[in-house]
Amino acid sequence: MTSSVICITGASQGIGRGIADYFTELGHCVFNLDVKPSPDSSDTLKSLILDITDDVACNASFEQIGADNGRIDALINCASIFSTLTMKPFWEIESADWDRVINVNLKGTFNTCKSALPWLKQSSMGRIINFSSAVVPMGRPNYLHYVSSKAGIQGLSRAMAREVGDFNITVNAILPGATVTEVPRETVSPEQMKAMIQARCIKRPQEVSDLTGLVGFLCSDEASFITGQSFIVDGGLVVT
Repeated sequence: MTSSVICITGASQGIGRGIADYFTELGHCVFNLDVKPSPDSSDTLKSLILDITDDVACNASFEQIGADNGRIDALINCASIFSTLTMKPFWEIESADWDRVINVNLKGTFNTCKSALPWLKQSSMGRIINFSSAVVPMGRPNYLHYVSSKAGIQGLSRAMAREVGDFNITVNAILPGATVTEVPRETVSPEQMKAMIQARCIKRPQEVSDLTGLVGFLCSDEASFITGQSFIVDGGLVVT
C-alpha cells in the first residue's frame, strides 16, 4: 500500500493508538478522531476532537479531512466504551447505561462510516475496518450491553459490505480477544487474566502487535477481494 490517508477513531489510547503508531511508522497520513486529545501529534499523525455519537460533528470532521486531502483511503473504527464498564447481570443494567454503550459502540460506527463514505469513494481502494470483539462468539456474561453492541458491529459490517462493494470499498470486522494495553481494566483480575491465557491455544498475553498485521493486510491491495468477513484474533480462545 502506497502512502494513504487513514482515519482511526479512538486512537488516543489502547488498540487504536497502537494501530495509529503502526501506520505512522509506515509513513501514512493518519488522523486520530477521539473525544480525548491525542498525547502527541506530528506531520503524519494529526488529531481531531470528535464525539462520534454526534452525526453533525462527524460530517464536519470528515468533510475537513476529505477536502484537505482529496480522499480518505481507510476508516478504522476502534472507538468504544468497555474498560470503564462495571460487570453486572443484564437485569441490573440501567437503560441510560445501555443507551450510552449502544450510542458510542454501534451508532458511532454507523455515523463515521456514513460521513466518511463520500471521501472513501474518491479512493481507488477504500477500506473500512470495524472493531467488534471476541466476546461476541463467546457470549460472555455480565457485559450484555457491550456484547450486544459488538454483535451489532458484525451485522453492520456484513450488510454494509454488500452496499458499498460497487464503489470498490471493502468492509470487514476484527474481533480481538483481551488485549494488553496501557488502559487499565479493573474488572479483570490477574487471576482471571491468567485463566484466560491458559485457555488459549497460544498461551501468552495478547498485544496490539497481534492485531496490526491483520489490519495492515486488510488495508492493502492484496485484500481487495476480501469483504464482509469477521476475523477472530484471540490466540485461539474461541475456535470456530
